[in-house]
Amino acid sequence: MVFSPPIVPEAADQRIVLHRIPWAHYEAQVAVRGEARVPRVFYLEGAMELMSPSEDHEKLRFYLGRLLEVYALENGIDFSGYGSWTLKSGPNEAGAEPDECYIVGPDPKKSVPDLAIEVVWTSGGLDKLEIYRRLGVREVWFWIDGVIEVHVLGAQGYAHAQRSALFPGLDLDLLVTFLDQPIASRAIRAYRDALRKPATKPKPRRRR
Repeated sequence: MVFSPPIVPEAADQRIVLHRIPWAHYEAQVAVRGEARVPRVFYLEGAMELMSPSEDHEKLRFYLGRLLEVYALENGIDFSGYGSWTLKSGPNEAGAEPDECYIVGPDPKKSVPDLAIEVVWTSGGLDKLEIYRRLGVREVWFWIDGVIEVHVLGAQGYAHAQRSALFPGLDLDLLVTFLDQPIASRAIRAYRDALRKPATKPKPRRRR
């Protein structure tokens, strides 16, 4: 059985959550949709979420990914981007398609990304952290109301962190200030210039 998301106002993400869905039906939904980016499909223990992102959601997703890539390039960090990679684990009854995801480091042949990024534009839906925990994603970022929340996976599950473990030098507060630029190329150039600007050193105190 294949489902389609409901029609809702364009300003919001289009989302529907269906329950008591067998794993085989989830896999059929993903297969029927094929290579299209929408709807993005999430699955957790018999519940399936179908989400079609709004224009604003997609803009933020794109900006976040490109700005992060600028930071990595400027700091010599190896990465590979995989967009909305379909991540699935039948034994763990979990599936996800992040807004953006990355493998960080020189080895691009991992079975799951190191980082998943989610734009929370409209509330509701499945527990994404639990899904990513079951999939074994090392780090998850949520953009919520202009702030990026970082969650790092440990032995007891995800822990909220002030900084990224994958990009420990990254100032997320600085990065988000470039998300409101109306043109992506200008945001990218402005952020690159900010990263290249030498840090201002405190002036030494004069001796009396």
